[in-house]
Amino acid sequence: MVPRKGNYPLDIFMMYSFTYLPRVSRSLYNKSTIELFVNRLDSVESVLPYEYTAFDLCSEKTLKRPSENLGQVLFGERIEPSPYKFEFKKPATCQKVCTRTYNTNDPSDKVKLDFLKKGMLLNYQHHWIVDNMPVTWCYDVEDGQKFCNPGFPIGCFVTEAGRPKDACVVNSNFNEKDAFYIFNHVDITIHYHIVEHEQLGARLVAAKIEPKSYEHPNEDSPVCSGGPKFLKSKHTGVFEIPYTYSVNFVVNKNIRWASRWDYILESMPHTNIQWFSIMNSLVIVLFLSGMVAMIMLRTLHKDIARYNQMDSLCSRLIDLVLQEDAQEEFGWKLVHGDVFRPPRKGMLLSVFLGSGTQIFIMTFVTLFFACLGFLSPANRGALMTCAVVLWVLLGTPAGYVAARLYKSFGGEKWKTNVLLTAFLCPGVVFADFFVMNLILWGEGSSAAMPFGTLVAILALWFCISVPLTFLGAYFGFKKTGIEHPVRTNQIPRQVPEQSFYTKPLPGIVMGGILPFGCIFIQLFFILNSIWSHQMYYMFGFLFLVFIILVITCSEATILLCYFHLCAEDYHWQWRSFLTSGFTAVYFLVYAIHYFFSKLQITGLASTILYFGYTMIMALIFFLFTGSIGFFSCFWFVTKIYSVVKVD
Repeated sequence: MVPRKGNYPLDIFMMYSFTYLPRVSRSLYNKSTIELFVNRLDSVESVLPYEYTAFDLCSEKTLKRPSENLGQVLFGERIEPSPYKFEFKKPATCQKVCTRTYNTNDPSDKVKLDFLKKGMLLNYQHHWIVDNMPVTWCYDVEDGQKFCNPGFPIGCFVTEAGRPKDACVVNSNFNEKDAFYIFNHVDITIHYHIVEHEQLGARLVAAKIEPKSYEHPNEDSPVCSGGPKFLKSKHTGVFEIPYTYSVNFVVNKNIRWASRWDYILESMPHTNIQWFSIMNSLVIVLFLSGMVAMIMLRTLHKDIARYNQMDSLCSRLIDLVLQEDAQEEFGWKLVHGDVFRPPRKGMLLSVFLGSGTQIFIMTFVTLFFACLGFLSPANRGALMTCAVVLWVLLGTPAGYVAARLYKSFGGEKWKTNVLLTAFLCPGVVFADFFVMNLILWGEGSSAAMPFGTLVAILALWFCISVPLTFLGAYFGFKKTGIEHPVRTNQIPRQVPEQSFYTKPLPGIVMGGILPFGCIFIQLFFILNSIWSHQMYYMFGFLFLVFIILVITCSEATILLCYFHLCAEDYHWQWRSFLTSGFTAVYFLVYAIHYFFSKLQITGLASTILYFGYTMIMALIFFLFTGSIGFFSCFWFVTKIYSVVKVD
């Protein structure tokens, strides 16, 4: 049984992203026309979404289409007015919308009909909208539960062997072999409640649909009964598809307007799995926290005690900084003169850290606003729009961090540093995205970004983000370099032969396992929302997992950094970045596994698009986690070498 919203105290916080804010407008209906909008069609078997009009369905060309925000355009949403029109509280039965006629002898008609059959073969789904609510198709699933899908299929296909695919399994009358069954009729049910304290009308609280297929022998006077409408795979000649609809209105006093999304959310049995994931992640965090505490309070204390004279163990814990006289030097103290030596490729590392800082702040602020309900799916495209705008405005901290670190590394090519910070990582992402966009253009997909939007994104990058990056770099180079607690020797110390587990590659590979273990269940739901077109709403869980990921990356990197320093290997800068950043490699491997095991994507273009966008996500995740590891180790190294004064 899926727990309801109020069953657990923290569920209120975890699902708080769907509480509507007081100032959000609420539509009231009183004998007025209800507008039904149509969105792009998508499929779990293809990465390519298409506009509603691409399938030659009944369309409304007289009304102006609503404008989409940046996030909707990036996600391929294309909202258009529909020809399905009805009055509030005025039921209608088997109303004709339009008739589409195809002649296979006409090349243009044949292309349209073949594309429609392709849509049914790949199970493309409609997405309709009423009063900013998704029109849902609710059907029974296992254990007597009801699943509400915010979409319904164009049609379905029965193979030559008589095996029904996708939605054809719900109707035993779909038994014609090698045939496409077209859902040319929809039963729409609008649920509403009367607003008693406002004598203005009613509010819509749910919109449900049931797709059906009817032959409609008399198109002028359709009667929604009889056998289903199907198209043989090798049909030739003329073929007509009449589209009809029925609408009914039901009073529902149990659903409040602010909770009208709940019936969709509660049909998705994810909450128990999410709590299980959170508890597992917390166990990992507690384990790592205990290890770090043991190092800081026990192992490190014993090392310091061997270097310094002390009266008692308790007094040494309190007056650690006041004791100065060391005895024999060994372990991590031997490399005190090299631990802050500038790393190789310091320019590239500083650029990565600047971009990683920018991504970290963007992610934190976006998830924080999402938890407060500002970026819920009710505000279409708001999540992506917020992320893009924040990334553009956070060029200043990126430039500042990159410049400050590069200066502390002893770098002098400040112009190259600021240019790389502004263009390297964003340029790689944009180049990948542009290539993917060319493929989408070639396939005629609605996800292809229009030229005007592409120019607008470039303008945001070059006219806002780049100048802000230059401004941050100016203040970063203007400040003095970071002061280290110990001086760096002029001659580098030779690193002794390392054991297997302290060598760079094994340590880096091991370092990403625990952070990935904290997120892989949440990652499954995120990939489902992106590629399987499922609604993602659990931003409370996501924010909590984000915090756990940050803590886990920090503690795992600190542990490995300490082991390496004890082995007299002082090359910690790149290693700390790559140790946490290697979590992105596990993410990439999991995405490949998800592609082959969970998805049914077909076609070369869809495969290229999947891996192209996955590479963008992996790069962003690499910069994000790598920066967490570096700054955690930087704090740890500075802390331990400032505790003990060395000669």
